[in-house]
Amino acid sequence: MHEYDVLVVGGAGVDTIVRVDELAVPPGDAVVVPPIRDYVAHTGNGVALGCHFLGLRTKFIDFLGDDAQGAMILDAYARHGLDFSALPAPAGTPRSVNLVDRQGRRFSFYDGRHPADLRLPSAFYLPYLERSRHVHQSIANHNRDLYDDIERLGVTSSTDLHNWDGVLPHQSTYAHRSDLVFMSAANLKADGALAPVMQSVLDHGRARLVVATDGADGCHLLTRADRTVRHFPAVEPEPHRPIVDSNGAGDAFVSGFLHAYFADRDLDDCIHSGQVSGAYACGSAGTHTEFIDAPTLEAATAPSRRPPR
Repeated sequence: MHEYDVLVVGGAGVDTIVRVDELAVPPGDAVVVPPIRDYVAHTGNGVALGCHFLGLRTKFIDFLGDDAQGAMILDAYARHGLDFSALPAPAGTPRSVNLVDRQGRRFSFYDGRHPADLRLPSAFYLPYLERSRHVHQSIANHNRDLYDDIERLGVTSSTDLHNWDGVLPHQSTYAHRSDLVFMSAANLKADGALAPVMQSVLDHGRARLVVATDGADGCHLLTRADRTVRHFPAVEPEPHRPIVDSNGAGDAFVSGFLHAYFADRDLDDCIHSGQVSGAYACGSAGTHTEFIDAPTLEAATAPSRRPPR
């Protein structure tokens, strides 16, 4: 028995959300926008809280700054009851500024302030890793050295490559050393690179499967057992939760997928669970402000509501 169902490593920060009419620079040198707000956010935060609210025993570790943003994060985790441990971040807490348009689409400016040579020491992470069933690695760079211990201990792993183009070396370690690989299709569809990049993850790494989320176009799945990319249309949002903000949808997809995967559901059900979780996240303004819980997810993914196969 493991103490934790999932250990999430890296990816805590604060988003500043600016709501705009469209994702384009308007004429002139200033424009009036709705109130600009800060949210506890970033990818590790979304996956950790998503798993926590779904009832998974979740541990989250990271570097965190001794600053106002770090205090904001600690206060949020105390309120939510999330088990979180951190080491001091020498450059402070990472931040992003996200533009969100009227359709809920977003563009993010991420500051990536952690020094390139920053690493989580094994004396800090090993006690948590040794007690975990699964580890989810954010592409935070400071956690890339965990993979030797992950493989030595036989712990399964996942990662989200976000908008990887299949070339940038930063994500390559995560792509090739994780068992479950999630990514965005956004930068790959225009030139027909989506299927080749997904295939390359399997060809050059240990992944069992690759999932590419595709926003309103659903998602794509490729497995080692079946080398054909399968497309899954998007699920319709609940009538009482129309799409207002896509921030955090990919993180919610990952947590919903893992919830079903840990319950030994088949992959179609895992995809459906991820899609419902992602659609739910789009129904609230701001990043990671509302999370689907297990009863709501189970009701929304009941057999009578599953899409045809």
